[in-house]
Amino acid sequence: MSESNALDEFVFARRGELLAVPAVVLAALGKPDALSIALGLPLAFVGEGVRAWAVGYSGVTTRGDAVTAPALVTAGPYAYVRNPLYVGNFLTAAGFAIAFTGANDAGKRAALIAGALGTMLAVYSIVVPHEERYLRSTFGAAFDAYVAAVPRVIPRTQPAGTDAGTYDPSVIARAESRTFITFGAMLGALAVKAVKR
Repeated sequence: MSESNALDEFVFARRGELLAVPAVVLAALGKPDALSIALGLPLAFVGEGVRAWAVGYSGVTTRGDAVTAPALVTAGPYAYVRNPLYVGNFLTAAGFAIAFTGANDAGKRAALIAGALGTMLAVYSIVVPHEERYLRSTFGAAFDAYVAAVPRVIPRTQPAGTDAGTYDPSVIARAESRTFITFGAMLGALAVKAVKR
């Protein structure tokens, strides 16, 4: 295994822990105010909704420490963007970054938001190509056609007309239990910080 592959696999397997670091920093150093909460929380909830919608199509395989995909899912949110889970995560992170930093001075606020979103971009700049190499080697021409039709992170305005995959809402609670716990913990930390102000 090359050093690059080893790094890719490490980052993929530890993506949750790596992305928890900026969340902890926001919870520790952030100073929310009413306006930042009012602006940030709706965005965080939209992100979580996008993520849950995507998981309803992709299932529990999104939680593994190694890349796996029993089928190439191209329906639902995957007809608009190839990485709806990560788009959802980014929206959630941006929402919490805004919500937590309203009363921080401008420099600290900018640093906290940039640090949180920059960490996410750094992690996903490794994770996404790693996943795509797996999908290309597994699904070949079908994945290449999907890549040609659907953008990586900026959603299409209309679905690509792909429909491989079905929506199963029953998988969401099982697949997303850690995400819901983390989301709830961030809401709790935000509430505690807001009350203390």
